[in-house]
Amino acid sequence: QVQVVESGGRLVQAGGSLRLTCAASGTSGSIFRIYAMGWYRQAPGKQRELVASITSGGATNYADSVKGRFTVSRDNAKNTGYLQMNSLKPEDTAIYYCSANAATSIHVARDYWGQGTQVTVSS
Repeated sequence: QVQVVESGGRLVQAGGSLRLTCAASGTSGSIFRIYAMGWYRQAPGKQRELVASITSGGATNYADSVKGRFTVSRDNAKNTGYLQMNSLKPEDTAIYYCSANAATSIHVARDYWGQGTQVTVSS
């Protein structure tokens, strides 16, 4: 019912910055509402972890490891979320995923996941 696509990941040097984009759309012209959007990441051999989240009202939450460096935002009119990453560190290297908690005109709210975008930070 809802398609989520992340983009913006690439190779960047330590100390650099990057902005990831999460675009949501109805797969069959479905009317939907996104209640919250979350950014997750998974490094090789490690468990997936929550990086940041934002509600439809703009309330944000961050993992301790990224506080002060990352900023999550969204454009509700465009059904798009963003993750601004500054002062990147090699330990930020991971596949970053976006998850949208959304309800459609015919389905109760559930999580929809993107395919992920690779972020690699070189030392």
